[in-house]
Amino acid sequence: MRLYIKYMVSLRCKMLVKEELIKLELDYVKLNLGMVEIMGEIAHEKRIQLKNNLLKSGLELLDDKKSILIERIKNVIVEMVHYNDEIPKTNYSGYLSEKLGYDYTYLANTFSEVQGITIQHYIIKHKIEKAKELLLYNELNLAEIAYKLHYSSPSHLSNQFKKVTGLTPSFFKKMKKKRQQNLENL
Repeated sequence: MRLYIKYMVSLRCKMLVKEELIKLELDYVKLNLGMVEIMGEIAHEKRIQLKNNLLKSGLELLDDKKSILIERIKNVIVEMVHYNDEIPKTNYSGYLSEKLGYDYTYLANTFSEVQGITIQHYIIKHKIEKAKELLLYNELNLAEIAYKLHYSSPSHLSNQFKKVTGLTPSFFKKMKKKRQQNLENL
């Protein structure tokens, strides 16, 4: 039996879910971002208990099909942008369709209807968050970050970065340095 969990988007969240499953003596086969596969069926009381325990940690056990699909879309995007270094062999729409087993038009329409933004904008937001993270680490230059995040060029990344944040990547880095200097002067 598969259970889908909202806001389960990091390794820390996976560990939290794993702990709750162990506490409730629920054996699982798979534990992925946003999804856990339980061996057999889960008793109604244990499901309610799991749901309540997850809520205390800011996670939500999903019940309706649309919410489950939206979470699956989000989790595939988060995994693709934040945890996957290899370049997808297809474009993002093909990648999502393949991973989720649905026509991209259906995925895009459902996502936009529920979230109020397009899948493309959601992907861009996550790519810019990842770019900010990489800029703060200061290990890669802009061209390397652009390549890592599958941008066609550093200028394309810079343009999207400015559109989303209102700042250029270089100004963003300078702000970080100034903050560090101000903290050191305290």
